Amino acid sequence: MELIRWLDFERLGDNRGELIAIEIGVDKIIPFEIKRVYYIYATAPGISRGFHAHRNLKQIAICVSGTCKMVLDNGTVRQETIMNSATRGLVIESMVWREMHDFSPDCVLLVLASEHYEESDYIRSYETFLEEQACLKN
Repeated sequence: MELIRWLDFERLGDNRGELIAIEIGVDKIIPFEIKRVYYIYATAPGISRGFHAHRNLKQIAICVSGTCKMVLDNGTVRQETIMNSATRGLVIESMVWREMHDFSPDCVLLVLASEHYEESDYIRSYETFLEEQACLKN
């Protein structure tokens, strides 16, 4: 099973530079209604982030500057990819464990989320995540 799935955004640019536009209700590339947008930046050297899954929330992660490594894990398959393009979004489905490592000093990771923040949607223990995944498969 392939966990790494990219969305390629249309580049709109000219001799002045590049632009990516995501228009709600017009752009059909995002597979859900965006209810929350946030970004991670200024991550200290050696710090990793994530280490959780979401029961319902889906996300698109876009590395708009710099680089980082994203690890996705569905309890059976674990895959990693380098995020380093402002023109590609990584689809992160619900019930997928995610970890982010090796942030460059200039990394800005933009996230589009399908739901508002809800602490009860988080699974912060990998063991609990594996237990809930096993229940879903039965």
